[in-house]
This record gives sequence, C-alpha cells and structure tokens, in this order.
Amino acid sequence: MKNTENFNLELYEKMLLIRRFEEKAGQLYGMGKIGGFCHLYIGQEAVVVGIDSVKKKGDQVITSYRDHGHMLSCGMDPKGVMAELTGKKTGYSKGKGGSMHMFSKPVEFYGGHGIVGAQVPIGAGLAFSNKYKKNNSVCFTYFGDGAANQGQIYETFNMASLWKLPVIFIIENNQYAMGTSVDRASSSPKLFSRGKAFNIPGQLVDGMDLIKVRKAAETASNHSRNGKGPFILEMNTYRYKGHSMSDPAKYRTREEVQNIKDKKDPIENFQKNLLDNGVKEESFKEIDKKVKAIISNAADFAIESDEPDLSELYKDIYI
Repeated sequence: MKNTENFNLELYEKMLLIRRFEEKAGQLYGMGKIGGFCHLYIGQEAVVVGIDSVKKKGDQVITSYRDHGHMLSCGMDPKGVMAELTGKKTGYSKGKGGSMHMFSKPVEFYGGHGIVGAQVPIGAGLAFSNKYKKNNSVCFTYFGDGAANQGQIYETFNMASLWKLPVIFIIENNQYAMGTSVDRASSSPKLFSRGKAFNIPGQLVDGMDLIKVRKAAETASNHSRNGKGPFILEMNTYRYKGHSMSDPAKYRTREEVQNIKDKKDPIENFQKNLLDNGVKEESFKEIDKKVKAIISNAADFAIESDEPDLSELYKDIYI
C-alpha cells in the first residue's frame, strides 16, 4: 500500500510541477523575460503524466509546440527548460530554440516541433528504428485535434499500420485548434476512429482523469510492444489558457472555462481521490512547498543566466 501511495504522490507532484512551471512561464512572459511564441499546457497535465507513468527505459516521446509539460514529465531539468524559454545559453538548445524547439537525447525526448503535425512522421520513424533494432521500445507520438486533419498524419497511419510499427498516436483533443472548435473543423469528431481505414484500433479517453489515462496507456503500450502495431488514444482534455500567450481566447465564454476548472480539474480531482484513499493532507502541503522552491529556483537561474554569444548564430547549421 505504501509503495502505491508513494507512486501516486509522485504522479501528483509531476502534475503540480507542470502547473506551477507554466504559471511562472506565463508570468515571465508578461514581464518581457520570454519572447516569441509560448504555448502553455495548463489544464492538460493528466495526459502526459498518465502516459509517462507506463513508459519504460528506451521509450521515446515526441510532440508539438505545446511541449513544456512533456519535457518536465520526461525528467528534464526545470532550470534548463526555463533557461531555454528565456533565451539563455544554459537552456537545452543553448537559447536558440525557445519554447517550441528543444529536446533531450538522455531522456529520449525528441521535441518540440513548431510545424503542425510535422512530428508525427518523425515519431513513426523512431518507431521504425525500434522495430529494426528489436529493442521492444515504443514511441509515444503526440499531436492535437487541429493536426488530426493534416494529410501527413494519414500517410503516417498507413505506413505505421502496414509495417506494424510500435508507435502510439496520442491526440490531445483540447477542443480548440487555435480558435476553432473541433466541431467546426472536423467532419468526423470521433478522432480516435480516424485509424479505422488503416486497421489501427483507437480509444476515447477522459484526458482529465489521470487514472483513466494511465489505464488506457497500459492497454495501448501492451498492444504495440506485443508486435500488433500502432494504437490511437484520443485524450479528451482542455486547455485553460489561450492557444498561445498572444491569444485572448474570446471564442469561448468565461463560464465554459470556469465550469471545467470547477468540475474536471485533473490535479484537484486526483488530490481528492488520494485523500479519499487515506493520503494525509500534510503530504500535499510538503509537495506544494517543494514544487514552489523548484520553480522559484528555475526562474532565478534562467533570469540570472547569460545570453548566448553571437558566434552561436553560426553553429549547428547546415551551411
């Protein structure tokens, strides 16, 4: 029982770390410390933490530009992530990638991709590498409801199914592709069924419930590890903030957002579940204190770090 409790508290801490990190990133953006595009993950924490809870050593993760949560869940250092957001040389991409473009080979995180849907074929490529090497690893490939209508997604589905690649396609359906609701943009809103034409099974999951996400992730990863090919998970989730920091989100009402926060918040509901199962209130207070210190240190580190030298402009380029 104690091991299970500790594991659940670790999952809770991960979600809270992502939430507090994103809140601090939003604050720093408002202060002018972060420039360019910045897409926050607030509200969607249960998806990546639940998926990551079934990952095994060697499994890869690749995602779109709403990627801070994925990085932190993979185990990347909040200091390095925040430093990259602020364009400092201590960041994961030496201050040259920013919010949308960073990666970490040691934790098998392959980005962070700014082009909508571009990461999906790359995810299948990583899965092809796994199959070729016979290493029993799986690639968790994330994309959003907007990207689900991209043509390259279906080319990838076809090849992944044909070659039975160990790839799990995770559609983070946060209801809005930029400012357009999924109902207005998709003729078939059941995105998990999009793989039927390619004989890829799919499942709709409550992406605001960490326990349900974890259970679905186990089903999908077992399917792919056993040589049965790809699996699609549609995570029905919700982002509290706009598409990016420049989006005032006027296409939806305050009441809609508040209703989700009140009834479906992934962190609060998971905390209630743990309290109901005997976890002490003091445990959450300790985690909250620990997370606040981590985020504060990460922000200080980022702000105090130096900017990259101008010579970096000419490094890591093709020509």
